[in-house]
Amino acid sequence: MAENENGSEKTEDPTGKRIQKSRDDGQVPRSKELASASVLISAASSFLIFGGILGHQLVLMMTTAFTFERSVLFSPEYIWLHISNSFSGLAFPMFIILFTLFIISLLGSTLLGGIIFNTKSMIPKLNKFSPIAGLKRMMGPDAWVNLLKSLLKIFVVIGMAAFIFYSTFERILHLSMSSLPGSMFEALDMISWMFLLLSLSLLLIVAIDVPYRIYKHKKDLKMTKDEVKDEIKDVEGNPKVKQRIRQLQYESSQRKMMGDVPEADVIVTNPTHYSVAIKYDTTSNRAPYVVAKGVDVIALKIREIARAYEIPIMSSPPLCRAIYHTTEINDEVPEDLFVAVAQVLAYIYQLNQFRQGKTTRPRPLPKDLKIPPAFRFNN
Repeated sequence: MAENENGSEKTEDPTGKRIQKSRDDGQVPRSKELASASVLISAASSFLIFGGILGHQLVLMMTTAFTFERSVLFSPEYIWLHISNSFSGLAFPMFIILFTLFIISLLGSTLLGGIIFNTKSMIPKLNKFSPIAGLKRMMGPDAWVNLLKSLLKIFVVIGMAAFIFYSTFERILHLSMSSLPGSMFEALDMISWMFLLLSLSLLLIVAIDVPYRIYKHKKDLKMTKDEVKDEIKDVEGNPKVKQRIRQLQYESSQRKMMGDVPEADVIVTNPTHYSVAIKYDTTSNRAPYVVAKGVDVIALKIREIARAYEIPIMSSPPLCRAIYHTTEINDEVPEDLFVAVAQVLAYIYQLNQFRQGKTTRPRPLPKDLKIPPAFRFNN
């Protein structure tokens, strides 16, 4: 397995940040064999497509070049004009072929890895001038793969050339008995097809080289577990720091919630574990909502504040658990609990009126408030 300088095994897949950094540095998989095969195949295809026009222009060029008057030989200006006229017919087919090769060469180089504009690759690296690093590259696995690939390329091309020569041997002999210009067109056609077949044979090398380049690129980008952890810390932050931030945020929200408890109209309790502080503002159209809630220590703290501010505390375990599990702070209580909450608020209102001497003592709050089955929680 690949190891880094500290001896740790690089067993982890590269992260998105590592892949993007590699791409920004110009390190992407590239296949020279793919680029070379693309250019050769496109060149052979261009000759097949435009070979007829090219052959016809060659015949015209030779006819024009070797047909001239005696006076042309003694006039340098006419000689250059005569030569330029002879080659002018070749300009268009040659331009098309060369332009096609130019476009294909660009596409072939970027089919694997995409187009990247990067100047970091132009900066000289001292390790490339190191003899020791050079020997490592010469004796490394990549060097052996390139050697085997070159040998395979030689065998493939020689084998294809032998097959082509054996298949077209009689046609080649027949060319010596053919007359011009027919033999020229036939020879160009044969050469174009031979060129195309030889170029297509390189696809075998491409089929081996492209997967290897992709595999090697991924292998070079692999990371150790420590590198992955360090990168996660850089991207997402130190877990201890994040935990401390969450703790501070929680404490801040708790302080704010406790500061809202004195505004509550009633505290509904479990009574052992849960406490829910409810407020109803008669001046607004808002339904009763929760200003604070908590369990265990926080529930006891809510009751302590309520006693300090003389806020009524009502024990109704089913209602308390239902509100606690279904309603967040500052959210209105669910509609299905409106009747039960209204009974509690009405009882608190009547109790306040009684304490002020304005009415008689209200009837005790029913122990079994109307809580829908879907809102009943056992804990």
